[in-house]
This record gives sequence, C-alpha cells and structure tokens, in this order.
Amino acid sequence: MEPWKLKGQQLVYQIISPLIKLMVRLGITPNIVTFIGLLINFVATIILIYGAEFGARTDHGYIAWAGATILFAGLFDMIDGRLAREGKMESKFGALFDSVLDRYSELVMFLGICYYLVAHDFFISSIFAFVAMIGSIMVSYTRARAEGLGADASVGLMQRPERILIISISAIACGIFSLMFGGDFKIVVDWFPMPIFETIFIFTCPLTVLAVWTNWTAIQRLNHAEKELRNN
Repeated sequence: MEPWKLKGQQLVYQIISPLIKLMVRLGITPNIVTFIGLLINFVATIILIYGAEFGARTDHGYIAWAGATILFAGLFDMIDGRLAREGKMESKFGALFDSVLDRYSELVMFLGICYYLVAHDFFISSIFAFVAMIGSIMVSYTRARAEGLGADASVGLMQRPERILIISISAIACGIFSLMFGGDFKIVVDWFPMPIFETIFIFTCPLTVLAVWTNWTAIQRLNHAEKELRNN
C-alpha cells in the first residue's frame, strides 16, 4: 500500500476508533454494519432517482446530497472490517458477506447515477458511468478470481475506496459549484458545437476518468495474475 494511503487510512482509523470500541461493547456485529452501509447506498440512489424525476436539469443539489450519502456509506465500509478485527469477530462467511454486499452497494449506486444522467439527457455521460460500473466490478472480480487460483492481484490504483472518494467528492463539488455559480453555468466558444465546460462536467468528467482507469486497473490485475500463475 502506498505510504500516503496508509497514513490516511491510519488517521481515519484513529478517528473512528472510539466508535468501534462502543460497537464492540454494544455487541454490534460487522455484518450489521455492512448491511447498514448497503441501505445507505440505497438512500443515495433514491435521492438520485427523485432528482431525476422531480428536479430540474440545472439543479445539482440532488447530486451533492447523493455524493455526501455515498461518502457516509463508505465510512461503514471501513468500520466493518476494523470492527471484525478489533472485536475478534472475523470469519470466512463475514468476509464473503462483506464482498457480496459491497458489490450490491456499488451496483445500486451506479444505478442511481445512470438513471439520473439518462433522465436529464446526459446520455454520453451515462454511457461512461455504465462503463465505469463495468470496470469497478471487474476490478473486484479479477482480484477475487485470481486469489481463488492462488495468485495475488491486488495491484492497481483504482480500488473501491478510491472509486468511492472520486464519485462522492466530485458529486459534492458539483453541487457546491452549482450553488455558487449556477447550475446553468457554461463556457462556450463559437467554433465548437458544444460547451467546453458546464457545471455538470465537475461530476461527469471524473466519471469518464473512472471509466477508463477502472478497466485499466482490471487489465493490470489480469496481467499481474498471469505472471504469478505462470511462475507457480
């Protein structure tokens, strides 16, 4: 793990350590925490669907609230593993339960994002969001399948915490920019057929980067696993 990522993770664990100790005393299990994280991601998706159906195309407040909710759900993703270790509640089924619900959480989140973008006629961006969803699932699947065959495939940058941070922070930033400068803010030039910048780009451009980077990470893991399996 990169040093900066390790330091950031340690800082978060120090902050949530009192909460984890309280959960241990109350007898709250990691599986309950994982399930709560899934429910919170459902809330984020409901916010996006509601914004798609009842919000204006230039009202990006729904994106911001969904982003904040996704970020909050991501905190539970950190808590469950730490709770399992500190509470001596680690189990093989718990690890499986966590992995399965993480995939459901991510798919539900992307459902909301794609629904919102399609409903507001951001069709090209919705395609990139869908490709990002494919890449996100393949990053996780490639690692799981490789490890099942006895190879390590934990390489690559675009793992789940990074994906959650990119989506949530860009969504929150989009909402803040919209509040400050307007949801219809655009930069246009005469010689280009479409705006070179508009408010929604703050959210959709990172999704485009995610679409490319997640699939590249999956390919990196596949190549790395191939080398390991050949050497075994």
